[in-house]
Formats: sequence, structure tokens, C-alpha cells
Amino acid sequence: MATDTAAHTVRLFLALWPSPAVRRRLGEEQARWHWPVGTALTPADNLHLTLHFIGAVPAARVPGVMQGLRANASRFTLELDTPELWPNRCAVWRPSQTPAALAELHSALAQALRALGLPVEPRPFHPHVTLARHASGAVPPTQPSALRWPVRGCALVQSAAGRYTPIARYG
Repeated sequence: MATDTAAHTVRLFLALWPSPAVRRRLGEEQARWHWPVGTALTPADNLHLTLHFIGAVPAARVPGVMQGLRANASRFTLELDTPELWPNRCAVWRPSQTPAALAELHSALAQALRALGLPVEPRPFHPHVTLARHASGAVPPTQPSALRWPVRGCALVQSAAGRYTPIARYG
């Protein structure tokens, strides 16, 4: 596990982490957009759906966080069917409807984070996969497709030097 040597912290988030087949489909959808110069595409290995951004956590706390986040994630299918360019210049692929099981997983993880004394984003949850940033002028596909993502759990992910690495899986 890589650490920030100055502060001995790791940056963490919780995510739906795609299988290789789902990751391939996410990459195919990303390739269907028209991207202007200057767009920062999300690298294929980093495509995911963030459930909760945790931020910097002391490295010594990580094993306890991993244990404390054990959540029973029911299996469900997430359908990504809406490509959008958001006002913050992010290009996303999102579900037109949030499955109840996804909302329940998000809520259960929020409770676990609070119990661990970790931050929980106060804004409403808008599930999406970020395909690109700095995407002003990007054009989504004219014939949107849909991806049925069989969700079998979630992951605690470490962010270091632009790379995302699952360090624990739940469900």
C-alpha cells in the first residue's frame, strides 16, 4: 500500500468496481463520444462508480477502516443509460433511475463511515461513471446505448499518483 510519506496518509474512496467485461463496455462507451482537444479522459483502469469519497486517512487506521466497512451488499443490476455533460465539465454515464439496492448500499456505507468517524458527503448521491474531465464541448453519442452492470459488491479503493487500486472488496 503506497503512502504519502510526509503525512503517512492514504487517500481512499468506496466504489462500485467493474469486472473486466463491464470495464470493457465502459471503455467502448467512452470511445463513442466526440472529445475536444484538452479533454482529460478517465484511464480505462480507473473507470468506476464512486459511492463515497473518504479522502486522506492515516495509514495506521486503514486496517480498522477496512474491517469497519464490511457491508452486506445485495446483488443487483445497475443500468447505465444516460450520457451527459455536466456543468462542471465532466462527461458522465449515469442511470436514469437509481436502483433501491444501490441507494441502500450507499446509505449503509454512510452509516459505517460515520461509525468510524470518517466524513460523509452531505450532498445528494448522484450515481455516475466519470468518462472524462475538462470536457467542455464534448458531444455524447447520438444513439445512446445502455449497459447492464451486474453489481456483486463494492470496493475500498486507494488513490495514489493518479492510479486507483482496490485494497478491499465487500459483498
